[in-house]
Amino acid sequence: MKKVQFTETVLRDANQSLIATRLPYDKFEPILEKMDQAGFYSVECWGGATFDVCLRFLNEDPWERLRKIRAKMPNTKLQMLLRGQNILGYKHYPDDVVRRFVRASVKNGIDIIRIFDALNDTDNLKVAVEETIKQGAMASGTISYTTSPVHTTAKFVEMVKELKQMGVSSICIKDMAGIMTPQSAYDLVSGIKDAVDLPVVLHTHCTTGLAFMTYLKGIEAGADVIDTAISPFSGGTSQPATETLYYALKELGYDVALDEKILIEMANFFKPIRNDYLADGTLNPISMTTDTQCLTYQIPGGMLSNLLSQLKMMNALDKFEEALIETPRVRKDMGYPPLVTPTSQLVGSQAVQNVLAGERYKNVGAEIKAYCRGEYGRTPAPINEEVRAKILNGEKPIEGRYADTLPTDTYEKAAEHLGDTAKCEEDVLSYIAFPQVAENFFEKRREAEEKVVRYTITEA
Repeated sequence: MKKVQFTETVLRDANQSLIATRLPYDKFEPILEKMDQAGFYSVECWGGATFDVCLRFLNEDPWERLRKIRAKMPNTKLQMLLRGQNILGYKHYPDDVVRRFVRASVKNGIDIIRIFDALNDTDNLKVAVEETIKQGAMASGTISYTTSPVHTTAKFVEMVKELKQMGVSSICIKDMAGIMTPQSAYDLVSGIKDAVDLPVVLHTHCTTGLAFMTYLKGIEAGADVIDTAISPFSGGTSQPATETLYYALKELGYDVALDEKILIEMANFFKPIRNDYLADGTLNPISMTTDTQCLTYQIPGGMLSNLLSQLKMMNALDKFEEALIETPRVRKDMGYPPLVTPTSQLVGSQAVQNVLAGERYKNVGAEIKAYCRGEYGRTPAPINEEVRAKILNGEKPIEGRYADTLPTDTYEKAAEHLGDTAKCEEDVLSYIAFPQVAENFFEKRREAEEKVVRYTITEA
């Protein structure tokens, strides 16, 4: 009987996809000890947008949040999502910062680091993978799944062989837009299983309505772990429901060692929380629907809402159709990058600029210039040379790996700048990832501490 294991995503990707990661620690704390007994392969609880949102909107220290989860869940592997050389930010960081960040993540409680690169450039994964293994954690080497004339099963399998040589513990197929079809999943998982002897993890979203079928065919081909979300936070732009797949796979004769009673408790716990977010408007009902436009335009759900909000801000919602059509054209010009953070934002913003200006690449942002200079790594296909020349306007693209050109004293300078404001290495790393946001957080923390001191003195 083949075993299929589950990674529960409600604490990270599910709530990130549906409610923009606005789930504070105190909302889910009461269920953590139960979740710890459910039998999950892992619980994805950190990384992705959680770090930024904790500091920016929830007034939480992301490191403290991780330590609290670890204390409540001693028996379950805790997992995070890391953007390779981008860490959790939107630009590349020097190697020593990447190593420090990985080290601190493991020290604070992470067991599995899922490491991906927006361009599938393995040079951008090496340092993070190497340090994860060195720290005794599991490195999950990740394919950012997409389709294009240059993204073939054979190409993805080549990448997987490179990841295996790096020493990864598993291979994750990360389908961020929910565009992987059942047949594609079957072919890709089969190709990977034939090429390497490693567990295969499947990750997708319900955005296009394909996810349940995609998982079943992937499992038939030999996938070992699937990413799912407890039902109240499943569906739409999130993952398929944990309980539904548990029941279906169990009936099909697979070994799915989850505790059914605990799944029911989890669902009952998260239902009122979901309803609160529906009531206050944080959870937009549109996020819960199926949108097959993704299959045509290859635009992930989050990117679609970004396009809409950009056009709304410019009073140009009437240009939405044009922006949709322009997005795949920009993507082709940029060498077919997978549309995942940060490339999804680069491509989407440029498509909007092109449509609003009425001339392609008349206005270009700093990020798209950096991309064309080579600061994000090797593109899957060459960038359209005519477009690149127009954007760079005489500047020469960099040669080699961009991280090798970055200063080696970034951490030391940040620590010096913060002085006593930084109480630990983790504070400095928070600042390096999100300077202004972290400083605002430190200021609020200082004010709160002073208030406590004043209150204590008054009481005494």
